[in-house]
Amino acid sequence: MTATETRSPEAEPTATPVLTFEDVVLGFSGVTALNGVSFTVGPGELFAVIGPNGAGKTSIFNVLSGVYRPQRGTVRFGAQNLIGMSPHAIARLGIARTFQNIELFSNLTVLDNLMLGRHHHHPYGVLAALGWFGKARRNELANRRAVEEIVDFLDLAQWRRLPVGLLPYGVQKRVELGRALASEPKLLLLDEPVAGMNLEETEDMARFILDIRDELDVPMVMVEHDMGLVMDLADRIMVVDFGRAIRTGRPREVATDPDVVRAYLGEEHRVVDRP
Repeated sequence: MTATETRSPEAEPTATPVLTFEDVVLGFSGVTALNGVSFTVGPGELFAVIGPNGAGKTSIFNVLSGVYRPQRGTVRFGAQNLIGMSPHAIARLGIARTFQNIELFSNLTVLDNLMLGRHHHHPYGVLAALGWFGKARRNELANRRAVEEIVDFLDLAQWRRLPVGLLPYGVQKRVELGRALASEPKLLLLDEPVAGMNLEETEDMARFILDIRDELDVPMVMVEHDMGLVMDLADRIMVVDFGRAIRTGRPREVATDPDVVRAYLGEEHRVVDRP
């Protein structure tokens, strides 16, 4: 079944969810950022969250990654309750995240930035690392092989030994995606992966996102403002507005929903059926 085929408006994956986000309420000093938001993500699914600025999209990501702790609700990754866990503990479970604003070490090479994504895969102490012998040496070589596979997967070979700060913006965004993949995630959070990109860079990133889903079988939650990209890539979409989920469904269902149109364009642009 394609991403644009119609299902019921609140269709959910039939398989056991990878992620369950249920009735989450998050507020700050009397301002409600999330008000009873619920959704699930199934195995291998690309689930998109869209909405106007200030709708609560980033708050959802910050709850998932342990930056914010909600006042109410349930967040489960498989059978593991994420609420109350630290960001590094959540990352160790297998949840990786990219950022809207590039968060790379500009003076380090592409390879070094990717190696940083392997930090959970270094099961040895400081002395072994300094001596680079035995287990440390074997593990380092294995991590470097894993990073080289990501370089090939994301077509980064020509830049692999260059400092990230010298690279074009679109390539830097690709390196950030690669660093997240280097952790071997079981769930990937994509925060506006094509923000600021030109058309060619956007098309390249779209291809890599599809490859991650189809070849690596990694489920993803994506926040993005590029509606063309969302409608083309997402299996399901949740629309949030003023901290509430106003619609969850397949792309075609969401695109024609009058409440969604009003949230983006205002009442005067309401969708009207024509004969």
